[in-house]
Amino acid sequence: MTNSPITTQNKEKPMYSDRGQLGIIACDSAREFAELVVKHLKKMYRRDNNETRFKYIKSTETMFANGEIKTTLDEPVRGSDVYVIQLVDDPLSTRSVNDNLMSLTTTINAAYNSDVSNITAVIPQFPYSRQERRKGRESLTAAMVATFMEECGMQRVLTIDIHAEAIGGFFHRARLDNLHASYSLMKAMRTRNLINETTVMVAPDVGSAETARYYSRELETDMALIVKERDYSQASTVVDTRLVGDVTNKDVIIVDDMIATGGTLLAACKRLKEFGAHTIHVFVTFAFFNGDAVEKIDAAFKEGIIHSITGTNGVWRGAAFSEKHEWYHEVDISQVFAKTIYRINHMKSISKILDV
Repeated sequence: MTNSPITTQNKEKPMYSDRGQLGIIACDSAREFAELVVKHLKKMYRRDNNETRFKYIKSTETMFANGEIKTTLDEPVRGSDVYVIQLVDDPLSTRSVNDNLMSLTTTINAAYNSDVSNITAVIPQFPYSRQERRKGRESLTAAMVATFMEECGMQRVLTIDIHAEAIGGFFHRARLDNLHASYSLMKAMRTRNLINETTVMVAPDVGSAETARYYSRELETDMALIVKERDYSQASTVVDTRLVGDVTNKDVIIVDDMIATGGTLLAACKRLKEFGAHTIHVFVTFAFFNGDAVEKIDAAFKEGIIHSITGTNGVWRGAAFSEKHEWYHEVDISQVFAKTIYRINHMKSISKILDV
């Protein structure tokens, strides 16, 4: 008996859910990153022999003279499973985090008003993630951002190595999926031959101890921890720094979620050198380099205090930055997001991706 047309079709193309055609919309500050995600998705759908299931949706952002922002979708998206990609901290433009947050939310709302089936915000950097708890009479801004995005019509958020996992509880209708850059960063460590019998994973403070412990376990290295004793009668005052573990003549790797101004990191590196560290390499998900961080790191590199910093393209810096600053290396995490988007559109489990 011959196969029915339906059976033959199912053999050629995978079954899909009713989430609709997958559509990617890139905000202006995420165009380059989104193009990498799209490149990976095209390969996946080409492999499925179903490239029509996926499209890159064109959009236009308008910034008015008074700073207001408007987003217009340039083609129909009705019924699509839409993913809006944005990098809210963009060092290559004059746009602020607030500008890019408004760009994100106006794009989400434009998609919502265009009758899409689902909207997911793909934001490697979650804005205001360091304002997730109140210490006095101050705003809980991370919660405000979550509410704002929900009210614009979004149902899901994809981010990576979020600064505070408690932020997931600020969403009342949408869900937050927190990916991890650990696999990509560990691959880079191995590729550069930084893992050997003298390697020690160091947590620069107690808050990053769990991260360092994870890398130490996965890469089978020793671990050390810097403990700071503070004088709480004075603002931001450290009176003593102690080291738990041994770094004498060791090759140190510091792993953290971000570098902001770099002050805390460089202080830790100087202390590790005093404790006898041989080399110090830093791996972070977000190399923000706020203020004069780059100048301070340049000086520390020349002094031999720090040997390299590796960040991901979750903060897009471009090839010119690495060429100008030889201490900086960049790891691509676009494939992690592409795989996750693909599996969500197919209604498949993403737990393995979340756990890496």
